[in-house]
Amino acid sequence: MATYTTTQTLSAADIDRVVQMAWEDRTSFDSIKAQFALDESAVIKLMRSQLKRSSFELWRERVKGRKTKHGAQRATGVTRFKSSDQKGD
Repeated sequence: MATYTTTQTLSAADIDRVVQMAWEDRTSFDSIKAQFALDESAVIKLMRSQLKRSSFELWRERVKGRKTKHGAQRATGVTRFKSSDQKGD
């Protein structure tokens, strides 16, 4: 069983970046997990704690079932999207 980072171990800048990545349509939960070790349920909890209720509800409606947010549902030709703000190679 994998151990996931808790929001207590993330810096304020990392929390801001996770929120930004979660709002981006083309950044998948898999990308967030790879960079910050947060699975989808941890991202949802983080978003719930960081956003106003109405903003959280809008975000949840946007990402629920969205193919680009779930790597397994993406088209086979799409390997990944990388934001210019994203860490790594």
